[in-house]
Amino acid sequence: MLTLNNLSSPKGAHRNIKRLGRGQASGQGKQAGKGHKGQKARSGGGTRVGFEGGAMPLYMRLPKRGFSNAPFKTIYAEVNLSAIEAKFDGQEVSRESLVANGVLKGINKRRPIKILANGELSKSLTFVNIDKFSKSALELISKAGGKIETK
Repeated sequence: MLTLNNLSSPKGAHRNIKRLGRGQASGQGKQAGKGHKGQKARSGGGTRVGFEGGAMPLYMRLPKRGFSNAPFKTIYAEVNLSAIEAKFDGQEVSRESLVANGVLKGINKRRPIKILANGELSKSLTFVNIDKFSKSALELISKAGGKIETK
């Protein structure tokens, strides 16, 4: 029986810390792995990322031009027809049903949805309030007799 007096960590879960500056016999005495003096040997010493010893850093020397839309781009939750084929039979496919059937997880529950044509579709399903479809996915859905509704 497991009680407080016989609790222990699993083997290999705990490693001894490196005890610095505890004498020459420890193997990390004297400078404690910091070398001889200098900025990096001092308490709180070191420099920020990109620091070049006081010279103008590369990221400041290079010209900055143009505009990047990366912070504003739309990232879609991509759902393959093979996943829909496996999880659905006959009911309508919406955000709620995709989440309920475990097709959309995590951050993808909030993202706009795009249906991709990876796989086959043999069931005639109704897609409700799905944001985007690939061209080949539209063809496969219509071939299977499915409908696309936007409310």
